[in-house]
Amino acid sequence: MKHSYILPVAFCVVFLTLSLLVQARHHHSHKKHKHSHSHSHKSYETSPPQPPPLHDDYYNNNASGIFDVRSFGAIGDGIEDDTESFKMAWDTACQNGSDVNVILVPQGFSFVIQSTIFTGPCQGDLIFKVDGTVLAPDGPESWPKNNSRRQWLVFYRMKGMSLEGSGSIDGRGQKWWDLPCKPHKAIRFFMSSNLTVKGLKVKNSPQFNFRFDACNNVHIESIYITAPKISPNTDGIHLEYANDVKIYNSVISNGDDCVSIGTGSYDVDIKNITCGPSHGISIGSLGNHNTKACVSNITVRDSIIKMSDNGIRIKTWQGGSGSVSGVTFNNIHMISVRNPIIIDQYYCLTKDCTNKTSAVSVSNILYTNIKGTYDIKSPPMHFACSDSVPCTNITLSEIELLPSQGDIVHDPFCWNAYGDLETLTIPPVSCLLEGIPQSLLDYDIGHC
Repeated sequence: MKHSYILPVAFCVVFLTLSLLVQARHHHSHKKHKHSHSHSHKSYETSPPQPPPLHDDYYNNNASGIFDVRSFGAIGDGIEDDTESFKMAWDTACQNGSDVNVILVPQGFSFVIQSTIFTGPCQGDLIFKVDGTVLAPDGPESWPKNNSRRQWLVFYRMKGMSLEGSGSIDGRGQKWWDLPCKPHKAIRFFMSSNLTVKGLKVKNSPQFNFRFDACNNVHIESIYITAPKISPNTDGIHLEYANDVKIYNSVISNGDDCVSIGTGSYDVDIKNITCGPSHGISIGSLGNHNTKACVSNITVRDSIIKMSDNGIRIKTWQGGSGSVSGVTFNNIHMISVRNPIIIDQYYCLTKDCTNKTSAVSVSNILYTNIKGTYDIKSPPMHFACSDSVPCTNITLSEIELLPSQGDIVHDPFCWNAYGDLETLTIPPVSCLLEGIPQSLLDYDIGHC
């Protein structure tokens, strides 16, 4: 009787113990899963997944197509010569197979570069992105004797290139300006196409800031060029044998022409330029040393020229041949400009130039909506045309030029200039001749 009581009790105790262990294990498993899920959700909210960090070699690999000049050893302290590093970066980017490759000149660094020719064509399009500062050697004493003193940075045979960025290019020309020798041009593009220059600040070039030789499809946008008014021959942008050129939305002040257009140039559109102090915007000089010059289809519009020796100018030497034709100057505002409108077929840099029987012909020139003030030292309009090759088909419309000082309005000057007025002008122009001269009908100007 006693043993029959103990067995059922023991069985119940064992069963109850086993049941409690199973529940405890199930409860622990559920809590563990819930804790893990809650921890994962909290981690995602506070720190979402991030891409792996970029290492320095990201800016120097074929996959990214971005090549930081520092990855090639450039120091950027404004003292050390970084030329070789730039050359290596150029060669690597130029030979890379990406559609677009970027040479990065990073912000916050100043890189000294010697005279260098960067040669193309490259495998893909190339962006030379200057966000820092590029410096020329500091004057003739710092210029290596075996380097060309006629040019600094040259881009040769490029097809599809952009020179851009938020940085600056400093030609450090101050020590060159007083020298009798002709110093170098800062930036030259030669025999290249599909070019863009935008966003940069360029200052103190020893001579020309930009020069484009034998280039086509050039787009210059939103650049800022500065040099002191006393700096000689520091043309902002010079074109020679260039076509399909657009120069837009830029500011230029220097010691020579803001833009100068040389022989062989055509289809040039210049818009929204603030120019001055300077020598204005010029076509020429053309025909020097009895050479043939051809310039056509040039437009300058919607621009400001201020405190400059000249406004919109065409200048040719006696003895040349060829022609300037199809030129439009439209909507130009002058502020205290010495010669707002000028054609000079007697251009000469000395006092002993003589008249010659040949000249570059000037025809089909339209001036419309040219307004503002002129410096009273010179007449507001000056048309000095060749005795043997007169200017023809000059058209004036909506011209209003008043003296910047005083109340006396000066008369325009004309010599052997043919054209007509579409509207009344201020000051009145009565010196233009009508028709086409017989001498020009008999003259062979040479085909362009």
